[in-house]
Amino acid sequence: MRRFLPLNPDAALLILRVVLGVIMLYHGWPKLTNLGGTIEGFSGMGVPLPALSAVFATVAEVGGGLLLLFGVLTDVAGLLIAMDMLGAIVFVHAKNGFAVNEGGIEWPLALMAMALAIALAGPGRYSVGSRV
Repeated sequence: MRRFLPLNPDAALLILRVVLGVIMLYHGWPKLTNLGGTIEGFSGMGVPLPALSAVFATVAEVGGGLLLLFGVLTDVAGLLIAMDMLGAIVFVHAKNGFAVNEGGIEWPLALMAMALAIALAGPGRYSVGSRV
């Protein structure tokens, strides 16, 4: 089959890593700067072990987001983010169905798929991780 763009998996991985890293930092930063509020919010949503879950989500989102941006330990970062999103799906979004506009699993499922793809594929050539 004819392609209109040249095959460049390294560029594709760079785009995927940067976009997911920015999204994770965007969602993790408020958790980091207001951990008490995050714990309260998790408790109100019925998330089990809300303090531990809030710390895990914060580490996964902020730490994983930074690792993805630099392309370092992307397998670890991807798995942390995937586990974070699985928790979000199971404990928060599943009861709302699929559609994102109804608070369903659509968005965290897409983020989880992105994270797993990066964990499996690696960081690509355009990363700090490719040089270590």
